[in-house]
Amino acid sequence: MTRHYLAGDLSLLLGRLQELTPDPARAQQVARLRQETETNAPEELGSVAHRALTLTEDMCWDSLTQGDISAFERRAELSGDLYEFGVCGELLDGD
Repeated sequence: MTRHYLAGDLSLLLGRLQELTPDPARAQQVARLRQETETNAPEELGSVAHRALTLTEDMCWDSLTQGDISAFERRAELSGDLYEFGVCGELLDGD
């Protein structure tokens, strides 16, 4: 898979994350990551994927803290998708 396809797919995953982000500050972070994915050099995708995964994990913890199990489940599923995508696309280390 070329880096340009990876950028497009990562942007789609970040779009899904944006839909799950009611908090304006977190939504801004996701929007920045998505913009970086779409405009930066393809070599930067690993860094963006790592930061997206970290942000998604933080959002999962936010859901648990708020007692919102439904939001946690949706975000955790997306976190798994991001991780799997990053590892399979060789953007993230699988360890």
